[in-house]
Amino acid sequence: MTPVSRVRWAFAATAVLLATACGSRAAPTPGPPAPPTEPPASVTVVDGPLAQQLTGAVSTDGAWPHLQALQRIADENGGDRAAGTPGYEASVEYVAGVLGAAGFAVSTPTYEAEGDDGVGAGTGRNVVAQTRTGDPDRVVMIGAHLDSVPEGPGIVDDGSGVATLLEIATRLGAEPAVANTVRFAFFGHEETGAEGSTGYVESLPADELTKIKLYVNVDMVASPNGGYLVQGGTGRDPESAGPPGSATIGRVLADQLVRTGVTAPEIIEFVGDDESPFVEAGIPVGGAENGDAEEKTAAQAQAWGGQAGQVYDRCYHQACDRLDNVNREVLDHYLRALAGTLAHFATSTEELR
Repeated sequence: MTPVSRVRWAFAATAVLLATACGSRAAPTPGPPAPPTEPPASVTVVDGPLAQQLTGAVSTDGAWPHLQALQRIADENGGDRAAGTPGYEASVEYVAGVLGAAGFAVSTPTYEAEGDDGVGAGTGRNVVAQTRTGDPDRVVMIGAHLDSVPEGPGIVDDGSGVATLLEIATRLGAEPAVANTVRFAFFGHEETGAEGSTGYVESLPADELTKIKLYVNVDMVASPNGGYLVQGGTGRDPESAGPPGSATIGRVLADQLVRTGVTAPEIIEFVGDDESPFVEAGIPVGGAENGDAEEKTAAQAQAWGGQAGQVYDRCYHQACDRLDNVNREVLDHYLRALAGTLAHFATSTEELR
């Protein structure tokens, strides 16, 4: 997660509390009304066969070897996986290898990055993989950033997102019975301003952007004192709320979290991560994240457990963001909820925009 996220988080005062699985919510902070194209305040998701199969198949045990691999890569490359370093390139090769072995169509498209004051500048690589089934003119996309900060291995930020996507992808398989093509993305240079995702979106011609029906961003889903936060549809402008259709994605993900046993997940504003270029392109977006350097409130601790008055992640952007920083319970809830969300949209023909 980029440092700017932490700054904007303080202004996300419009967080919405989902009290029940059907999406009833507390009154939001007063502001301009939602655009008339937004869906009703509640979304009831009926799990189809794929959602039931996928949410039952994914597990933290399945995701764990990917976290171990990312930790090993960092340990063998100076302690980090920052973009522009050998540790990042080894991470690219690992992710591409896992997906290729699972039968996906895999590519590593390049982009140009300025880096952080010139550090890490140059040509970077993303990893993009997609199913061989589903309508290629209707793409359901989910992504996570593959780089860490130079200060540490980034096992929660954002190895947890990477491992989540790899576990879902390998359980889904390259030829699932889906209505829409499913695309997985692993972006570089997120920690220097979402340069990898920006480069990817800007490289696509207009007709290819139109094919992307939605994008779900997964950034930090295993912090030791993590919360259950969802993005999509909350805020006073598209930058913080997402384009029309984003509220539906957020509510489906929140509903899926409730189904895993989470009490009252909160819907918050977007904070300027890899979803930003998709927002600028007018693509409906949703997001999953569990918090970083902000403190968990007493109400959140009562609902979710953990320690009130303590930061969500004590090792955020530090060398101690290692395997022992991972909260397996938080990871399990997000893993199953994201699997259900992806399966829902992969098999749906509804139009979000």
